[in-house]
Amino acid sequence: MKKFMILHFGFEKPTPEIMEAWGKWFESIADRQVEQGGFTGGREISKEGTKDLPWCADSITGYNIIEAEDLDAAMKLAETNPFIASIRVYEIRAM
Repeated sequence: MKKFMILHFGFEKPTPEIMEAWGKWFESIADRQVEQGGFTGGREISKEGTKDLPWCADSITGYNIIEAEDLDAAMKLAETNPFIASIRVYEIRAM
């Protein structure tokens, strides 16, 4: 099995319906999940300097690391996610 990172983009004030949908999704991937986490804030460093990152629709709000056979299989798991703005799936390569 390969490992994949799912990045969650977008923030919306949680409602009971949103929390229920997320809970169901976490249950549905429990046998494939290696790790999960969320973010509360951050900063971006670029050649122009450093800036605080806003908490908005463009924010990366969390991640899951899952195991799947390939990118297509990881995408199938990710497509059932109740994302707010979007999600991105990346294969994690061993260094």
